[in-house]
Amino acid sequence: MPEADRLAVLEAEAVHVLREVAAELDRPALLFSGGKDSAVLLRLAEKAFRPAPIPFPVLHVDTGHNFDEVIEFRDRRVAELGVRLVVGSVQDSIDAGRVAEPAGRWPSRNRAQTVTLLDTVAEHGFDALFGGARRDEERARAKERVLSFRDAFGQWDPRNQRPELWNLYNGRVRPGEHVRAFPLSNWTERDVWAYVERDGIELPPLYFAHMRKVFERDGMLLADSRFVDRSPDEPLVERSVRFRTVGDMTCTGAVPSRAGTVAEVIAEIAATPVTERGQTRADDRAGAAAMEDRKREGYF
Repeated sequence: MPEADRLAVLEAEAVHVLREVAAELDRPALLFSGGKDSAVLLRLAEKAFRPAPIPFPVLHVDTGHNFDEVIEFRDRRVAELGVRLVVGSVQDSIDAGRVAEPAGRWPSRNRAQTVTLLDTVAEHGFDALFGGARRDEERARAKERVLSFRDAFGQWDPRNQRPELWNLYNGRVRPGEHVRAFPLSNWTERDVWAYVERDGIELPPLYFAHMRKVFERDGMLLADSRFVDRSPDEPLVERSVRFRTVGDMTCTGAVPSRAGTVAEVIAEIAATPVTERGQTRADDRAGAAAMEDRKREGYF
């Protein structure tokens, strides 16, 4: 299938999911991290309900360890679209004693944000969350349905999911339960970048090659930041890098790159056999079984 036709099919499928969930559920929200997948999802939401405004808020679970460029991009895009931004703070959860501050060599707050997410869902009564997860990212995500049901504890049980025949979705939930809806389920990383190119979607500059001080840890290039303590054998070097995925600064690695345009990024990812999360996310290197356990606990 020609790429233009493929993107049109994927777009139509995603728009259908957005409209269907918004019609079936009472209080949806769109998870927005400021990354490329959520930027594409936000553009699809614009198209799904145009000329009306997006009829649900944007939700960001803020670990407090984000890249400054991502927070700036998030705030600017939300202001441009005039949508309501709901922020759940992991730092607030730590201060309230709901979770403990992670320690050790990899002090990532990614796992801690599950509690913050579920608390925010309960506080605002959200019964559906749109997410930008894709099945090609790793094997645990490949088990997800387009509508992934979570029980009253936010847990995911792969054996207790509903059949999805063609494009028919059952969004019924009991009080306290909610749905994670993934309109980009059938997209690949290359599809996302091709759509970014086609629609001229703006992304944070982190996704393109730039000079940055980094250090190597366990084969990954981590950005110099106040959130990570370097050991004496981890010297800083300045290199031309970019980020394939954006998350907590403590566990998101950069890749050496000279790709400064969308077309150059597409050519670069076409030549790599490693998925973006496998290459650049330390918290995803524990394996598919570990990721599945985290999803059972309510993780994204």
